[in-house]
Amino acid sequence: MGKRIAVIGAGMGGLCAAIKAREAGHEVKIYEHADSVGGTWRANRYPGVACDVPAILYQFSFAPNPHWSHHYARGPEIHAYTRSLVDQFGLGEALHLNEGVVRAAWDAEARHWTVETEKGARATFDAIVPALGQLSRPQWPAIAGRETFAGTMFHAADWPEGIDLTGKRVGVIGSAASAVQLIPEVAKVAGHLTVFQRTPNWIVPRNDVAITPEAKALMATRMDVAMKLGAAQRAMIFDQADFLTWQAFQWTPEGRAAFTRAALDHLEAQVPDADLRAKLTPDYPVGCKRILICDDFYPALCRDNVTLVTGGVDTIEPGGVRTADGLVELDVMIFATGFETTEWNWSMEVVGTGGRTLREAWADGPEAYLGIMVAGFPNMFVLYGPNTNLGHNSISFMIEQQVAYMLRTLDALDAEDASAAEVTADGQARFQQRIEQLLAGTVWADPHCNSWYKAANGRIYQNWAGNCTDYAAATATVDREAVALT
Repeated sequence: MGKRIAVIGAGMGGLCAAIKAREAGHEVKIYEHADSVGGTWRANRYPGVACDVPAILYQFSFAPNPHWSHHYARGPEIHAYTRSLVDQFGLGEALHLNEGVVRAAWDAEARHWTVETEKGARATFDAIVPALGQLSRPQWPAIAGRETFAGTMFHAADWPEGIDLTGKRVGVIGSAASAVQLIPEVAKVAGHLTVFQRTPNWIVPRNDVAITPEAKALMATRMDVAMKLGAAQRAMIFDQADFLTWQAFQWTPEGRAAFTRAALDHLEAQVPDADLRAKLTPDYPVGCKRILICDDFYPALCRDNVTLVTGGVDTIEPGGVRTADGLVELDVMIFATGFETTEWNWSMEVVGTGGRTLREAWADGPEAYLGIMVAGFPNMFVLYGPNTNLGHNSISFMIEQQVAYMLRTLDALDAEDASAAEVTADGQARFQQRIEQLLAGTVWADPHCNSWYKAANGRIYQNWAGNCTDYAAATATVDREAVALT
C-alpha cells in the first residue's frame, strides 16, 4: 500500500528519493527552502566550481546524462542536470519551492508525522526523508577584527552576483577544495591575489578533458553503443575508485605510497621553485584530509600577481589582513573556509517518540544506523546522514543505496501489516560500535590527522568506514535483529 512521504530538501538526495518512491507507488511531496532544486549545486556559484568526481559517476544510474561538457562536470551543468530530473520524472506537481520545513513531529498514537512549513502549512505523512546534506552551512573562521574590514567581504559559498574583481587587491583565506577551484579564476583578473594558507593539501592531477560537440555527435549516431560504452566506463572508474583509491584511506602500505608519490610528482612537475614547493608540501599523511584533484591551482600560485602567505593570520583590520610580516592591504576578502560539518545543526526541529528532539538525541554526536535510521524516530529515513560521506567515490551511489533501503523497509511494513519501522537502540549501538572499530584503522583516525571529518572530541561522524561495495552489501537487506516493525 502506498505511503505518504515528505521529502525535505531538493538536492541530489531529495530528488532521488522522490523519483524512486513515486515509481514504487508512494505519494510524495518535496519541500525546498530555496527557489530552485539542486542543493549545493544551486547554492555554489563561485568561478571554477566543479565536481571532483568524474561526471559519469556523479549522476544517477537510472538517469544517465549524455550532455556533459567535460570529464569532470562544472557546477552549472550539475545544477542543470538536477533541474532536468524534475521534468524527466514529472516531479513538478510534487515540488514545493520556497517552502522549507521548520518542524516535523512524530505522533505515536496516530502513527504518522506532522510537518510544518515556513508558510505555516501543516500536513501529515507516514514517513519523512530529511535530505538536508552535510555541506550546506558556510563555516566562518574566528579571526579577530573580521567585522571591521572596510572592503568587500564574502564567503565562497555565497558568491555575489555580478561581482567584478578586475584589477582589485584580493585575498583568499583558505586553500582547500573550493579554494583550489576559484583561485585560478580569480588570479586571471585580480590586480594582485594573496592566498592565505593555513595547511597545505595533498593534490593529485585531474587530467580533465573536454567532450567536444563533434564527439557527442559521433556518439549520437549509435546511442546503443554509446550507452554500452558509458556503462563499461562507469564500471571501470567505479571499481578503480572502490578498490584502489580506497586504499589511500584504508591506509594500506600500497595505497599511501601510490598516492603520496602521485601527489609529490604532481607538485614537482608544476612548481619549479623549491621554496614554494616546500610551503605546499603537507606534513601529515595523505588521505588524512580530503585529497584534492586539480590541474591549475599550482600554476596559479606561480603567477607574478599571486602571493602565498603561510605564516598565519593575526587579525583583520579595515585595510586588510595583519600577519606577522605586516599588513596585507586588500580591496576584497574571500573566505574559502568550507562548511560546518560536525555540529549537524539542521534547519528544522525534529521531534520523535516521547517528545525527544533530534538535537537532544545527537547532543553528544550524531549517530544513525546505516546513516539512515535513528532510534526513537520511527519512519524517518535520513539521506547523506552520519557516517555516509566518502573520500574516494561518488555520493550519488550512496544515495541510491539509501533510497533503495528505505523502499525495502516500507515494503517490509506492508508485508508484515505494520505501520512503523524503527531501529532499536541496541541495533544502533551495535552498528555504531562496529563503525568506530573499522574507522579506527583508517587514516582519518591517525592522531596527527585533523580535518573536517573529525569532531573536536576525536570521533569521526562524517565518513563511511569502508568502500561503496561494502555499503551496498550492508543496505541490501532489512536486518530484523536491528530494525523493529510494529
